[in-house]
Amino acid sequence: MDSNDDAHAVTTAVPSSPLPPPQQLKIYHVILDLDGTLIDTETLVEEALELIVSGYGKKWNGEGAHKRLGKRPLESAASLIQDYDLPCTPQELYSQILDFMKNRWAQARALPGANRLVTHLHSHGVPFALASSSPAKNIKAKLSYQAGWTEAFTVVVAGDEVINGKPAPDIFLEAAKRLNADPATCLVIEDAPAGVKAGKAAGMTVLAVPSLPTKEFHSLYSDADVVLNSLLDLEPETWGLPPFEDRIGGVLPMGPLYMGGPVVMGFGRGSKLLGIPTANLATTALSKQLAENVCGVYIGWAGLANHGVYKMVMNIGWSPYFNNAEKTVEPWLLHDFAENFYGVELRLVVVGYIRPEANFVSLEALVERIHEDGRIAKAALDMTPYSQYAEDPYLTTMLPNSAT
Repeated sequence: MDSNDDAHAVTTAVPSSPLPPPQQLKIYHVILDLDGTLIDTETLVEEALELIVSGYGKKWNGEGAHKRLGKRPLESAASLIQDYDLPCTPQELYSQILDFMKNRWAQARALPGANRLVTHLHSHGVPFALASSSPAKNIKAKLSYQAGWTEAFTVVVAGDEVINGKPAPDIFLEAAKRLNADPATCLVIEDAPAGVKAGKAAGMTVLAVPSLPTKEFHSLYSDADVVLNSLLDLEPETWGLPPFEDRIGGVLPMGPLYMGGPVVMGFGRGSKLLGIPTANLATTALSKQLAENVCGVYIGWAGLANHGVYKMVMNIGWSPYFNNAEKTVEPWLLHDFAENFYGVELRLVVVGYIRPEANFVSLEALVERIHEDGRIAKAALDMTPYSQYAEDPYLTTMLPNSAT
């Protein structure tokens, strides 16, 4: 194997300002945003906006997303009208968006780590609330399609139940009031810059899980106390809340996620620069998986046509150490191969998540971390439930060798 790529360099989530020692953080309540934090309605809204803007003869390019994110519907619509010079009122535009969306709430998937977090807080009796800029009736519809969420969220504050929308603190202060909580004891989890500002204005600790790419909009999240890559990286014990106890062998079980295709040439860095050859897959055929899965390091099994099934550790991400221009899938098969196999069919079953993306201060640090990921993967894949996927039919029923 010699498809040479940069493997596992990615962007770590670090506090935007130093956190006090955990024992000083007296957090007893959690307040969650909904859209873009727990469920992916943003993708559906993007589809609606492109259709509507195009219908007015304008070219959709996503401009102004940072101004709309987290705002109440009419405020967001007014911003969109200004950015695209649309000949309609905010109410007319919102009505068009709502007509498009009302039959699509069922398509909004829970974001990675969202079900885990809601279930964890509910089962441990942590008082928590939902505070969303959406109208109450829309929130009710969205929750109804996520199993167990309607029952879990006993406190819900909607955007049409407060005077001022985010970035004003009203919605979070109302949530704290309904929780009978001191704002200083509340942790807000938000994806939008407006929500981050609202949480801080309410005097709360704010954890941001950005919907916007932090490479371009990092300054918009600078008010947050902590910025994480995804909810998968949340460690509740940091704030004195009950810890997750679902990792096995240092890995969070997931999936399984299936992907595959012929091995393609990478950037030529894996073997030559890192000494860690990766078997890369073309990203064009994997756009859906790339969009739905957070950047990070994963473990799983790799089936290689006419060869066998092998343990693997894999990066999904941008490789910021090398500043890649595109998101890639880079599996490292944990086996020594004497030959390369470009064009050979490779199938992957991804079964666990190790860590978020991380940048590195040196090439040596990067290589050391990749090898540590490999050691974690090798050990974990001998454990249940990961080991059972080595016999997955997707791997063992391989296509003929497509190499030429």
